Amino acid sequence: MRVMAQMGMVMNLDKCIGCHTCSVTCKQAWTNRAGVEYAWFNNVETRPGQGYPRTYQDQEKWQGGWVRTKRGKLTLRSGGRFKRLTKIFSNPKLPELSDYYEPWTYDYDTLISAPLGEHTPVAQPKSLISGKPMKISWSANWDDDLAGGPELAPSDPVLVKIRDQVGDRVKMEFEQAFMFYLPRICEHCLNPACVAACPSGAIYKRSEDGIVLVDQDSCRGWRMCITGCPYKKVYFNHRTGKAEKCTLCYPRLEVGLPTVCSETCVGRLRYLGVFLYDADRVAEAAATEDPQDLYEAQLDLLLDPDDPAVAEQAARDGIPPDWLEAARNSPVYALAKKYKVALPLHPEYRTMPMVWYVPPLSPIVDALRETGHDAEEADNLFGALNSLRIPVEYLAELFTAGDPGPVLNSLGTLAAMRSYMRDVNLGRETRPEIPAAVGMSEETMYELYQLLAIAKYDDRYVVPTAHTEVGSDLEELACSLDVEGGPGIYSSGPFGEASGRPVPVAVENFHALKARQSAESYVPAEDVAGRVNLLNWDGTVSLGMPTVPARAGADGGGSSGGSGGSAGGGGSDA
Repeated sequence: MRVMAQMGMVMNLDKCIGCHTCSVTCKQAWTNRAGVEYAWFNNVETRPGQGYPRTYQDQEKWQGGWVRTKRGKLTLRSGGRFKRLTKIFSNPKLPELSDYYEPWTYDYDTLISAPLGEHTPVAQPKSLISGKPMKISWSANWDDDLAGGPELAPSDPVLVKIRDQVGDRVKMEFEQAFMFYLPRICEHCLNPACVAACPSGAIYKRSEDGIVLVDQDSCRGWRMCITGCPYKKVYFNHRTGKAEKCTLCYPRLEVGLPTVCSETCVGRLRYLGVFLYDADRVAEAAATEDPQDLYEAQLDLLLDPDDPAVAEQAARDGIPPDWLEAARNSPVYALAKKYKVALPLHPEYRTMPMVWYVPPLSPIVDALRETGHDAEEADNLFGALNSLRIPVEYLAELFTAGDPGPVLNSLGTLAAMRSYMRDVNLGRETRPEIPAAVGMSEETMYELYQLLAIAKYDDRYVVPTAHTEVGSDLEELACSLDVEGGPGIYSSGPFGEASGRPVPVAVENFHALKARQSAESYVPAEDVAGRVNLLNWDGTVSLGMPTVPARAGADGGGSSGGSGGSAGGGGSDA
């Protein structure tokens, strides 16, 4: 057993109101610059819908994730090394800009400078890519709130897959349709396909916290990572020629702050915490034969931080004591492993995703209330689970590779909690048989209620800080091969010792960042010569030139990556 730590996230879909605040704040922090206008590291999709990019879940088309060979090994769906090498200069399995959307602005100058006339001037949409007038035909949230539902929603790859199972139970008429919101970020997988697909080794998984990042110095723009990622959460910056992706806001996490999307979430539906997992068994779990067993296999990877044997091994493997304590208090571990109400997104892709979801229960309650029945009564709720307007088969295709069992267990636990807590809140005698029906005690039921319903800031975000002793390893210039005479050592440049080293792209290290990230007001950063903030870099300014200080709260760091070790993820690419 080799214990490693992984920062993970859980999202409670019952609380998402589809306001897109998380998407907008992430956009402002990470992709508010030329070259990635179309990229949304965080986006919120309406389900059913085609998603962003369009139909990204159709892996027969996009060839993302892993597949299990007849010999029980894993290989990328896009092919092994030789096959990928043959198409390295022409990769046809990439979403086009139209699959994302062509970003646009408006010709606002027409509104200001148009001469007085009979008709009100119109601000014509203009492409942010070409600068030419364009017709808007798609966007990152074109499916929002079932816009164009009867025409567009039936093309949802999940609906297409379960059409035979659900028959006519899925209706697209407005008053009969179902929908819920699904926020998405990079999954920061334990067995990331994007890492294995990258020919230049630019994408890596940090050993200290499991965050998957892109080394901008090493990236050569082959874009195999975009094909390899089944969630299509890696983007190509057409100005810099580099790949970029969600960084899980690692500069914030390193100083103990939650991600921007979590911090600004209106519904308070996001939870951040530490998972401990057995790195030696990742490949074995990802290669589980039956896709419907992958959820349980992934659960088995997660280690109990309260187990003395796990704690002892974690200490031997270099897990700091405060990280071990954070794992014991982790809300994501509790929701995923202890209460088993959170489920991974598309485990059948075999990437072992580390962003989990609590499935939505509210539509059941709404449907019951509309019929005149007591929507909070346990018997009514339990009986309505199988007749949910959102078919359980749909949720199962999203979260458990089509197995409805874990989804029903999760929804049953949520229904039991709702019914049990109504008696508590109304001052009535509690009924221990309600939590017993889902295998819980009254105490654990109340603990789940506190975590899901009324958890405070420090309970939702248990984020241990980075350590001084590993601080240098979090910088771009750190290299495990940087030893005397080794291939990672840099020679002296023409201007003296160390002048031959590459130019760093991080604005500050995590200690220098702490004051600015946690300040209540603007704190100017020091203008350090040779450091560039990629947030405002448009690809035309030399990386070696001094720049103006970064804005507070918008520290992109090295675009999509610092450095550090590579985690012992699984997967064979033979």
